[in-house]
Amino acid sequence: MGLVNIGDDLHDQVRKASTVTYRSINAQAAYWIRIGMLCETNPALSFNEIIQREMTAAGIAPPPPGKAAA
Repeated sequence: MGLVNIGDDLHDQVRKASTVTYRSINAQAAYWIRIGMLCETNPALSFNEIIQREMTAAGIAPPPPGKAAA
């Protein structure tokens, strides 16, 4: 595992986002890196399609349309 050097402004954005998403700063940065990598390597898919694909791969089934998750 190595270090990633990012600017102060980006670090501040990661810190703020981590409080909203209830992730650690490192987990938030890792999430953004992973999603960015998936978006770049799958340019034909939308963000929502990528998230749905990742959820399905993790074994999480979306609720039927019009139904809220319990």
